[in-house]
Amino acid sequence: MDQDVETRPREYERFQRPVPDWFRDAKLGIFVHWGAYSVPSWAEPIGALGTIDDTRWYRHNPYAEWYFNTIRIAGSPAADHHRVSYGGRPYDDFLDDWTAERFDAHALVAQFAQAGARYVVPTTKHHDGIALWDAPLTGDRNTVARGPRRDLVGAFAEATRAAGLRFGAYYSGGLDWHAAPSAPIESDAQLVPPAGDEYARYAHDHVVDLIERYRPDLLWGDIGWPAAGHAPGPFSLADVLDRFYAAAPDGVVNDRWSGVHADYRTSEYESGRSNESAGAWENCRGIGYSFGYNRLEGEEHNLDGPGAIRLFVDVVSRGGNLLLNVGPTASGVLPPPQAATLRALGAWNARHGDAVFGSRPLEGATPSDEPWVRWTRTGDRANAVIDASGRVEFAAPVGVDAATAATVDGTPVAAERRGDTLVLDVPAEPTGPAVVRFLTP
Repeated sequence: MDQDVETRPREYERFQRPVPDWFRDAKLGIFVHWGAYSVPSWAEPIGALGTIDDTRWYRHNPYAEWYFNTIRIAGSPAADHHRVSYGGRPYDDFLDDWTAERFDAHALVAQFAQAGARYVVPTTKHHDGIALWDAPLTGDRNTVARGPRRDLVGAFAEATRAAGLRFGAYYSGGLDWHAAPSAPIESDAQLVPPAGDEYARYAHDHVVDLIERYRPDLLWGDIGWPAAGHAPGPFSLADVLDRFYAAAPDGVVNDRWSGVHADYRTSEYESGRSNESAGAWENCRGIGYSFGYNRLEGEEHNLDGPGAIRLFVDVVSRGGNLLLNVGPTASGVLPPPQAATLRALGAWNARHGDAVFGSRPLEGATPSDEPWVRWTRTGDRANAVIDASGRVEFAAPVGVDAATAATVDGTPVAAERRGDTLVLDVPAEPTGPAVVRFLTP
């Protein structure tokens, strides 16, 4: 996570700037984890990150995209599964099996846009080190030379921009189990970026290539950045950021670059929640417990439509963005439960999007869970998002005028203020929580 300004290397101070309005207004992004791990698509769905201690987490890792690591942990259920189901074959065989025969970038991005997403962030290289473009120094270990035999990053970039959305690029700089081999990770203490100049230059050249080819609006680093690349120089992270901001003056980067720089902070499922307290931030999570497609996940492990809507509204009401992940199958389509969740989210956003997109938290508002109520502000309107219908009562923010209560289409809503309490007759909504709007001073 990002360091405080007082401890940030001085060379990186020049990158500090206000977070652009497009990112603060965007509210919803779609994360895409897709790789050779989508072929076995196997992980134990034990729960959400941040709710399980790391000694259990790594041995029973619910992240299918960590399959390469988990099968190397002796005695783990994943190792047993890999031996029985695949005869212990090399992980890279999955790259050749990954043919992406049904992949249509425009069709996928259309689903994201319909859900209301304003930006899309596909993985370009995850911890397994397989690049989804013909990255320098990867030889044939990329999706252009093998497997899909396509520039998947380029396909996502083109389709995303054609849909009018912002394009982001995820890159794992802090782990690469192929270019910088290590013992299997079994605890958080082992999450240390590779040392040495060679890997630092390798990662530098990859991200520079992504910037020059695809001009991303957002760089999403993960795990950290090799320490050898922190100091200024031609192959440093400072050089990467100089190139990035020159290509994208209103671009943003997240906080997972070993603390040297961040435009915004991140949380992941229930981990890193302290980063949600101030400034620009983003919560990321999968629709299930895994980012990569996991065939073991059932309905009980997934966010359904109502759950996704509540999560999205809650994050926005507290000032954050939601980066909601999908994990396509190896063939390149969304599993039906994930597609259904996006459709439900999109149906709600189509009717109530003005209450979330471009909004800000309503100062002084108190969230409620019984009934479920979250507040946002759009211009001179206070928006109460209420997951209930009929007569409801909840705390009234200062300045909210009950006489102005109305639905998003302007239909008046019966409401009165009784001291510090609002009493409303909330209409039932077919797409999820209702939105009642009020004029404020």
